Amino acid sequence: MANAGLQLLGFILAFLGWIGSIVSTALPQWKVYSYASDNIVTAQAIYEGLWMSCVSQSTGQIQCKVFDSLLNLNSTLQATRALMVIGILLGLIAIFVATVGMKCMKCMEDDEAQKMRMAVFGGVIFLISGLAILVATAWYGNRIVQEFYDPMTPVNARYEFGQALFIGWAAASLCLLGGALLCCSCPRKAASYPTPRPYPKPAPSSGKDYV
Repeated sequence: MANAGLQLLGFILAFLGWIGSIVSTALPQWKVYSYASDNIVTAQAIYEGLWMSCVSQSTGQIQCKVFDSLLNLNSTLQATRALMVIGILLGLIAIFVATVGMKCMKCMEDDEAQKMRMAVFGGVIFLISGLAILVATAWYGNRIVQEFYDPMTPVNARYEFGQALFIGWAAASLCLLGGALLCCSCPRKAASYPTPRPYPKPAPSSGKDYV
């Protein structure tokens, strides 16, 4: 029963991490404009995401522009896009695989060992998905830090971490934690003992005496 509860907890955490990765990918606040210059303009907020850049006015009006050209994007943004999409697709596969291996499901009840292996396999895919999301968010965040401290970057063109980046880090952590808990449900090998060898039975006596 404890193993089933641990398995269910891991699946819920990994599923929440997968939802968070979708939210993080869709949000445009991956980096926000840094008000580090002397001329602070608080009438508008500028932020960028993986798919668009937006400007929010103090009146509540938001204007966004989608990145039209894929080839015109820098390599960091392209790689981050690819890793996030790969992480989401892997998470979707892991959900189906882990669902089959859950003890609370009726699938594959006749083969308990194979059912538990499916849960472990789903946990491994969740781990790979979490690693892809973690690499994508860490890579993008490192690029923001490099550009912020680069003396060649103008002060009015520096950005800081956005909310979507923090959501991505949290999503990656949940996927990794949930996948690790699912992997803990690996079936233990039963101790095998050698089969006892049968002793030969003595031949029955015929009851005749030979002289």
